[in-house]
Amino acid sequence: MSQISASDVKALRERTGAAMMDCKAALTEAGGDMDKAIEILRVKGQASAAKRSGRSTSEGVVASYIHANGKVGVLVEVQCETDFVARNEDFKEFAQEVALHIAGAPSPPQYVSVDEIPEEAKEAERKVFAAKAAEEGKPENIIERIVEGQISKWMKDVALLEQEHIRSDRYEGKTIEQLREELAAKTGENIRIARFARFAVGEDEQ
Repeated sequence: MSQISASDVKALRERTGAAMMDCKAALTEAGGDMDKAIEILRVKGQASAAKRSGRSTSEGVVASYIHANGKVGVLVEVQCETDFVARNEDFKEFAQEVALHIAGAPSPPQYVSVDEIPEEAKEAERKVFAAKAAEEGKPENIIERIVEGQISKWMKDVALLEQEHIRSDRYEGKTIEQLREELAAKTGENIRIARFARFAVGEDEQ
């Protein structure tokens, strides 16, 4: 069995963000091969994330954000598994940052995730995109492909989890879903954005 040095464990931790004991175990399993150890951690991380996603989320917080002009406000419910995590500063900050994003997003989200978008909403958009493509004189044999591409883009535009956080410099261009995944990995709990409401003076509720 190859000897695993502390410097190798540290290097793997810096590259993956995994716990020291997990890094040591992965390096041991990989026989000291750094790339193989990274792959082992990635697979285990995906497996643990899948397990977390099925766990009950009965705790959490409701965060709010009111824009300085008093004309836009947001409420968002973010859930977790335990009261301990619900009181965690990182968790509360995440909920607050999600509320801020919803308030300021150039294209305000309408749904939490792509999975929540009802079929009738997709069908309505399909008809609009198809009619527009026909008006532009696109050949019939490629209209369907064009429409499906536009639908895919539209779904990402209106789903909160797919949107890049508006504070892109602070969060390195990460999406809300990527930030949620990072917090779930850090806390070891299933983190879920349950619902949100956006209010703007003179506009219907989003």
